[in-house]
Order: sequence, then structure tokens, then C-alpha cells
Amino acid sequence: MDFALPQELAALEARTVAFVRDEVLPFEADPRRTAHGPSEDLRRELVEKARAAGLLSPHVTREWGGLGLSHLGKAVVFEAAGYSMLGPVALNIAAPDEGNMHLLAEVASPAQNARFLAPMAAGETRSCFLMTEPHPGAGADPSLMKTTAVKEGDHFIVNGVKWLITGAEGAACAIVMARTFVDGRDVGATMFLTDLPAEGFRITRALDTLDSSFTGGHAEVALENLRIPATDVLGAVGEGFRYAQARLVPARLTHCMRWLGAARRAHDIATDYASRREAFGGTLLSHEGVGFMLADNEIDLHTTRLAIRHAAWLLDQGQKANVESSMVKVFASEAIFRVVDRSLQVLGGLGMTRDTEVERIFRDVRGFRIYDGPSEVHRWNIARRLARTATAAAVPAGRAA
Repeated sequence: MDFALPQELAALEARTVAFVRDEVLPFEADPRRTAHGPSEDLRRELVEKARAAGLLSPHVTREWGGLGLSHLGKAVVFEAAGYSMLGPVALNIAAPDEGNMHLLAEVASPAQNARFLAPMAAGETRSCFLMTEPHPGAGADPSLMKTTAVKEGDHFIVNGVKWLITGAEGAACAIVMARTFVDGRDVGATMFLTDLPAEGFRITRALDTLDSSFTGGHAEVALENLRIPATDVLGAVGEGFRYAQARLVPARLTHCMRWLGAARRAHDIATDYASRREAFGGTLLSHEGVGFMLADNEIDLHTTRLAIRHAAWLLDQGQKANVESSMVKVFASEAIFRVVDRSLQVLGGLGMTRDTEVERIFRDVRGFRIYDGPSEVHRWNIARRLARTATAAAVPAGRAA
């Protein structure tokens, strides 16, 4: 692996850094940045700025108006964009749209992409992804899915409740996961596309959550006899869980990329403050208690970046089977949280206020250890794999190798 960035990618990184600094950071105090995420009006204004800068939707192919970034390219640009939590919104690389665009490009038919992907890639519309359900439905264990889709003629009738649906408010389309029945037989989970608003798709409440960086916030949605034409099945009937994994592996990594940028921002704010704030005869940075915390931040940021970029490089080499996205997600989410937590601690009382961006980053990044699979579930899966690969050839306990 060559760790040096190609000249073109390094130049794109510099452009993104400058764009976020000059065009995005001034919007962080905008009143349209609400407790349920940036308003649609603010999102559109930011998108237009990215379009003017030639940075809109860099992850999609040039066919759909993007820059066709490689996975390594995404790692570099998404981190730079994440330096402000409004950066991914501006570049149109925020969740869930970024993951949905990737899934559509991989699975959707040409007609479906013209209808759903094209306006999303242009920044004209947003989408949502409906998989998670309240208890006792599907969460970290998707096999518990209660939402059903029953085939009736040339339509599917979908019923169920979904929740923690990011961006549902104001979305123009949705990808819906449901356990599917054809002629009374359970054929497995299927993904469906639907335009919004739609009869049978009802937002029952907006959820008040710890985070506030996703446009449209998070909602609970009731699906009540939602009729979806068979032509709007995404991919093949019964292949929903397989497609979900195809979406989640790169989506876990892109989350890591964006939040790494936010953690670096928190660290920079704390380091700047510690270099100026004086106490006990010197700057805070000169005291080991603070200096060591910031040094640990540097270590976590550096190793997280290496882990993310190595995984991205493996994907670019076609080595998807070797990409341990679960390991990277656990390591990155916990290291990034440590960085932000230390940064807030270094700021002291200032860190508890909204006079800096760190307080907001702290609240938002906490959820990263839960969504796309809690750390504990990923560890459990890794441990199960270790158990499966253990062999009788292993050295018995107590015997020298």
C-alpha cells in the first residue's frame, strides 16, 4: 500500500478543506440549524455552494454528475468535509442519502436510477431508509423484522412500524425493508422503492434525540396498507438482507470518514485553547495532564485514519472479503468518541457551552457507537467468527507450543 496521496486527490482534499473553511463554517451559527437537523432551506443553500465549487456529490459516478471518487478518495474528501458537521450536508454526502445512492447505483434498474438516483445525486431531493423497528421488531438483529409485504396481483401491500428513520421528514423517496410473502409463502426480506409523500406512509412523530446534524431529523413511521408496484422492487424479491449488507459495509466506513473530520475539528479547537489559556504558571498545554490528553488524541486520530484508509484501499483493490468493516467501525467510533470527550474535558467549562462547536460534536458523535450496529454486536460477531475458526490443531491450554 502506497500511503502517499496521488497529486490529483491531494489537490481535491485541499479544495475541500478551503471550501469548508470559507463557505461552510460561517453557517454553523445559522438559526436554520435546528434540534432536528439543518432545515431544507439551509441544506439547499449549502448544496448550491458546493455545486458552484465543483464539489457536489463527489462519491457518485460522472454519469450522474459526480466525481467518481474511489473508496480511498472518499476517505480523504469525506474526512475533509466532516471538519464541519454541515460539510457532508453541503457536499451531499451525508447519511442516509450517501448510502442510498451507493445502493441504488449497485442494485437499481436504469429506469429506477433515472427516477430516484438522478435527482438525489443532483442535490434536488433527499431520501430515507426504513429498516429499524421498535421493540419487538428488527434492530441490531434484522431477523426480527415484523414489517410485512404481501403480494397482491401486481402490487405489494406493506404494513408495519419503523422508527429512528433518519431524514423521513421532507424526503422525496424511501427504501423500505419488509419480510415478503408471495402466495402465502415467506420468501425473505425485500427492499422496495416508493415516492413520498404516499398514501399509507405516515410519520407518527418526530423523535427528540441526542444528535442534531441530520436533515429531517429522526422519525417514527407507520406503514398502513402502503401499495407498492412490483416494478418498484429494488433488485430481486427476497434479497433484501443481502443488499443491506452490500449497503452497510461501505456505509460503515463512510460514517467513520465523516466523523473523523469532526473529531479532528474538536481536537483543533481544544489544542488552540490549551495553547492560549493560562493556569498554574503556564499554558494548559504545558501541563502534562492536558498535554498527554491531546497527545492521546493525536494517536487516536492517526491510527483511525490509517485503519479507514487501509480498508478503503482494500475495497479499491477488489478485496472486499478482507475488509473488516466491523472492526474498523468499532475501533473508529470508540477512538473518535475518546478524542471528542478529551477535547471537551480540555475546554473545561467552555466545553459545556455552545460557544464552541465541541459541545455539539460531543452530542452528535455519541450515537455513532450505536447506529450501524452497536459496538457490542460487532464484538459478538467477531467472537463468533473466532469460535468457528478455532480448530483442533490449536495448542491446548497449558501445553507449550
